[in-house]
Amino acid sequence: MRRFPEPISNLVAAFARLPGVGPKTALRYVFYLLSQPKFDLEVMARALTQLGERIKTCPRCYTYTEREICEICQDPKRDAGLLCVVEEARDISTIESTGMYSGFYHVLGGTLNPIEGMTPDTIRYRQLRERLESEQSIQEVILALSPTTHGEATIMFLQKSLAPLGRSLTRLARGLPLGATLEFADEVTLGDALKGRKQL
Repeated sequence: MRRFPEPISNLVAAFARLPGVGPKTALRYVFYLLSQPKFDLEVMARALTQLGERIKTCPRCYTYTEREICEICQDPKRDAGLLCVVEEARDISTIESTGMYSGFYHVLGGTLNPIEGMTPDTIRYRQLRERLESEQSIQEVILALSPTTHGEATIMFLQKSLAPLGRSLTRLARGLPLGATLEFADEVTLGDALKGRKQL
């Protein structure tokens, strides 16, 4: 690969660390930025710096916030009987956008994947268990994890290990998405859709 000036090479290396960005895409990003006005680059640099300086992790639910405790955890109107367990902080905004959930959250920080070193000790399982032991108001724990192999393994682990705490454990329903055709549905999704059918 052609040698570039050090600032270009450094930024290419930084972009290449982002998920889904390879060296060629990173180089394309850098050359795009080089064509932008210096003022725009300064604005972007300030935004990146503020991200590191001002954003912290909520000590209660582990989402990202500017405050000591995030807005959701401080909201007295939320349903204290519901706790939704998600993989990553970004999943909270997805669930909130539905307008159908009014409880609190717990961010695990990943799913179980022993091959990549993701064990119960590396995700926030201990914090979840401690929260359930200390907050007796929580009646239902919704396991809102992605229906991947690792998500399913994590749900099974949580179901088994949290059952002795006596809380209702639920998971998100699965089925056919709107606009999908039966021809292209996989067997698991179609099977779940059949099991979760509703009376008309």
